[in-house]
Amino acid sequence: MSENKWKGAKPAATSPWKTRSNHREREPERQPPAPEEAFQEPSRAVRPSGEMRLYGINACLAAFARRPEQLRKVYLLESRIAELKPVLAWCAQHRLGYRIVENTDLDKLTGSRHHEGICFEMLRPPPLSLDGLIEAQAPAPAASLLIWLDGVGNPHNLGALLRSAAHFAVAGVIVPARSSLDLSGAAARVAEGAAEAVPMVRVEDEFAALSTLRDAGYQITATVPREGENLYSARLSARSVLVFGAEGEGMSKALIDAADRKLSIPGSGVVDSLNISVSAAVVLGEYWRQQQRR
Repeated sequence: MSENKWKGAKPAATSPWKTRSNHREREPERQPPAPEEAFQEPSRAVRPSGEMRLYGINACLAAFARRPEQLRKVYLLESRIAELKPVLAWCAQHRLGYRIVENTDLDKLTGSRHHEGICFEMLRPPPLSLDGLIEAQAPAPAASLLIWLDGVGNPHNLGALLRSAAHFAVAGVIVPARSSLDLSGAAARVAEGAAEAVPMVRVEDEFAALSTLRDAGYQITATVPREGENLYSARLSARSVLVFGAEGEGMSKALIDAADRKLSIPGSGVVDSLNISVSAAVVLGEYWRQQQRR
């Protein structure tokens, strides 16, 4: 994209709440990266550090509400100005750049047509350790629910799972350090703001992590397509780590064998398994139902 096209975008000074017509010229000069770098999401095989691009109105507003100090730049359609006045006022106050752009610009910036007219450049939150996650929970035997993902790589599945996890008060999601799974703009958009409420933790030594979780009072429960306890007749531990694997290959046999128990969702048998985000929603909903009756 040429610099002239950016300059040709309608300036933020035309918005009705703006009081200084020369604010755009006073902003720190931060040119957008070259198109071949700016308009492609980093490979999911590499876990980027530093800034990330969030898009989708609920994902962006949730991130701004929780950590406004980590906002670095805003791109938006003119039609979003009224809705984002508090964000733009923050940008003006803290001398952060923002640009009124066209829909096609946002398509390229986000690598998606589902940006909903908004894109934030934000710092990634600092990583959380497993010990830090456990310390943030009420001590055993208080109820606490965690999710462990093994072999999952699809960002849309992650986003949908995070949305269900936030709804059912999951305290965190654990993934192996070897996993390519990470929070991307696509995952955050699908999560509709839930990514800000459910932290992700990476663990280097998976079996040491399982031992740490057991020492903290958690029962490790693997969800399997078949030959597990019937979900609806099992009594779920109030302090649980629910382990989910990817469709197809599922979770590793070693992890299944290391679990304290195995659960299956009963069904007609017409299909082999459910999508992971659907499976998670079903199991989380049953856990929540049981907790509400105790």
